[in-house]
Amino acid sequence: MAKIIAKQELAAGCFSFEVEAPLIARKAKAGQFIVLKVDEAGERIPLTIAKRNPGKGAVTIIFQVVGKSTDKLSRLNQGDEIQDFVGPLGKPTHIEDFGTVVCIGGGIGIAPILPILKALREKNNHVISIIGARNKELLILEDEVREDSRETFVTTDDGSYGRHGFVTDELKNLVENGTKPDVVIAIGPLPMMWAVCRVTKGYNIPTIVSLNPIMVDGTGMCGGCRVSVDGKSKFVCVDGPEFDGHLVDFAELRQRQATYLTEEKRSYDLHKERCGRC
Repeated sequence: MAKIIAKQELAAGCFSFEVEAPLIARKAKAGQFIVLKVDEAGERIPLTIAKRNPGKGAVTIIFQVVGKSTDKLSRLNQGDEIQDFVGPLGKPTHIEDFGTVVCIGGGIGIAPILPILKALREKNNHVISIIGARNKELLILEDEVREDSRETFVTTDDGSYGRHGFVTDELKNLVENGTKPDVVIAIGPLPMMWAVCRVTKGYNIPTIVSLNPIMVDGTGMCGGCRVSVDGKSKFVCVDGPEFDGHLVDFAELRQRQATYLTEEKRSYDLHKERCGRC
């Protein structure tokens, strides 16, 4: 059991939980994640560790309600306990003094960028952040991103805040105006990461993406999170979650991500119907 110390709604359907997990807080590094189960009958969900506080013995997870399990998680409150909370899992982000690094976060993908920004800054990198959302109301963690970035650019799909357009538009603008990053790190929806990689490949800029496929055990046993990287099968839970974006087979990953969409929707609809009756 892991107790929820604090709960905050960052945007509509987007929540931040500070969770009591002293061992994870002490060991976790940027880029790693946890797997949780809300209750005994729940499914296992991988979520990136957005912040850690070893002194307090707590870590922060940030998630968006997209289905039954995340909806059940969002209904928990301060003082409630999460059934299972396991980590840290996955390989940490490789951090060194690269030079100029552009970190791109889209939507809920802004959350896992936070510990990476901090680690990069501590290695004296010149960190430029580009964060984006569909609209101003859905943009999260802007102040936190600015704290660890030399420069921060914001985009919204509808133009309600920052640049009207996509994160790739801002990335192209940076490069074409003389800022060629030594590395780009992109985290967010699969189409966004795929689009970033198409842009950076054209400029020959090394690019790292953090993948979030269907995952069950988180230890490399089930094979559910298999992806193709440079023509080879990799398991995101133990070989990742971060990979060279130019080597990821995004088309295959998109197809695998859609495998259970019908079942997921049916499960969520039944869950909402039951909650409505309650």
